[in-house]
Amino acid sequence: MSGIYTWRKLTFLNDRGLNLAGLLYTGLDPGTIVIVCHGFTGGKEGGGKAVAMAEEIGVQGYSTLLFDFSGSGESEGSFADISLSGHINDVKCSVDCCHDLGFKSIILVGRSFGGTAVLCQGGTDQRVAGVSCWAAPAEPFRIFSGRVKDVSTAENDLVSMSDESGTVLVKKSFFADLKSHNVTHCASSISPRPLLVIHGEADDTVPLSNAENIYTAAGEPKSIKIISGADHQFSGHYQEVWQTFFHWLGAHFPG
Repeated sequence: MSGIYTWRKLTFLNDRGLNLAGLLYTGLDPGTIVIVCHGFTGGKEGGGKAVAMAEEIGVQGYSTLLFDFSGSGESEGSFADISLSGHINDVKCSVDCCHDLGFKSIILVGRSFGGTAVLCQGGTDQRVAGVSCWAAPAEPFRIFSGRVKDVSTAENDLVSMSDESGTVLVKKSFFADLKSHNVTHCASSISPRPLLVIHGEADDTVPLSNAENIYTAAGEPKSIKIISGADHQFSGHYQEVWQTFFHWLGAHFPG
């Protein structure tokens, strides 16, 4: 590790001109950076866990960027405008930011819907050195359409969608946009860069078959870790997730 790692706030623009809020944890030498992408209704700090993980990664010699997707947390935009295409663009712009800051190797990590976004961006962006997805939907349209009764019968452009974290409003176009992305095809395009898939064995939000489909579609080098007894949030199992990720990171990108 070069120098003392410190936190600083930063903002960067996405391609729609919205300011995205980020937290950068880095030392003096911009070597390898891990960009962490939160889930559907999450935020960059991950309830404190993402911050703690970044500090552990720093001990091993890696920088971290945490950021809020547009419409979430401290970033500009409306949550109702959320789309997978928008998330993919936000990830792309986070890579632009890290590239402009001089980082030599960029790793994408995404949880749940953020994991779907990093698979899609990682498959097409050769600046990305490796990808890890945690509890990511491989079939996002099937997952999200299952949370509403019938999109076509909604009385206006906004659709109410509920899960264990609460109820949110999204536009009907959210579902049409999901259909336009082939997540497993994107996963297949990551090779020969490494991919790590992590999923909870007891995930009843995104079925385990999603992880298996991503892994099957991907080329080598690839790894998969099924966390026994873990739910979608990896409740009580996050340290096992972290250690799996740290081991993969050290194996493919020595600090």
